[in-house]
Amino acid sequence: MSGEPLDVEALLREALAPVDPPDELAERLESTLVTLTELAADELEAWELRSMRDPRNWARPAAAVAVGTAAGGALVVLRLRSQAKRNAQRRGMRALAERTARDALGQARRVLRQ
Repeated sequence: MSGEPLDVEALLREALAPVDPPDELAERLESTLVTLTELAADELEAWELRSMRDPRNWARPAAAVAVGTAAGGALVVLRLRSQAKRNAQRRGMRALAERTARDALGQARRVLRQ
């Protein structure tokens, strides 16, 4: 040991720093969720109603319903979040443009007064 005190706060700050996910992660996740939803729908389409009399045949359709519902719900949430993010970026860009225009007008007024 070197005798220097450990800066625990700095170590924690470094270890717990937020990490941005890769850009293609949302696209891959959306693609996977769409695939799962389609596979679950295909499984339910292949369902034969008369085979449902036997409870042993309920596992696959029940799993397809569960997977399809979960994937569909996650897909809705993912798309809503991406839409909200795009809207926030648009609002942010508009606010930036408005601030820039206001600042430019203020500077022009100051120059013209001199």
